[in-house]
Amino acid sequence: MVNAEGLTKVYKSKELEFRALDDVNISFDSGKIVSILGPSGSGKSTLLNCLSGIDKPTSGNVFIDEKNITTLKDDDLTEFRVKNMGFIFQFFNLIDVLNAVENVELPLLVLGKDKKESREKSLKLLDRVGILNKAYNFPSTLSGGEAQRVAIARALISEPKIVWADEPTGSLDSKNSFEIMSLIKELNEKNGQTFVIVTHDIRVSNFSHEIFKMDSGKIVAQELV
Repeated sequence: MVNAEGLTKVYKSKELEFRALDDVNISFDSGKIVSILGPSGSGKSTLLNCLSGIDKPTSGNVFIDEKNITTLKDDDLTEFRVKNMGFIFQFFNLIDVLNAVENVELPLLVLGKDKKESREKSLKLLDRVGILNKAYNFPSTLSGGEAQRVAIARALISEPKIVWADEPTGSLDSKNSFEIMSLIKELNEKNGQTFVIVTHDIRVSNFSHEIFKMDSGKIVAQELV
């Protein structure tokens, strides 16, 4: 379960103060697809960053399975993220000099896992997301939809409890967006992993079990799908 209380994030300059999050409370159960929906500048990506520990809130607390991650030291937080979280980004964030399977297996190698076992597991996962035939292609030769499938495989390779996805279809056309969200829904149903998706697109949020709507740094509505 993810539970956040009183999340506020303030950015300051010499003369200006911008409140990206304003006393946000949010809670959802594990095993669901959850969308954070809102227009550009509404605070949704800031909320995802604070919930996932990428960024620290100015005030408030985030609990994941009853562990308060906002009080963890940097090294402990990094270890917690590596063991429990996967990340999917709008622009894929694949490493250009590594081919698809090398990108997928990299998190396992960072954790010190066996090279041969990591390669076998990565190939199986690429097969599962429907792109095994591109395993040895480099990112520059992949289409947007193919690159995002590789990114999804990389996010799942360490079997995380939660996958955070920031505009995962933002760089894709409508056909590939539908295919990627269908894949995420299928993976959620088979694995029971939690997916938290930031999006401005209501069509993407409709794949979710629960939607939190944001505007001006606040959650303004919540609905079950």
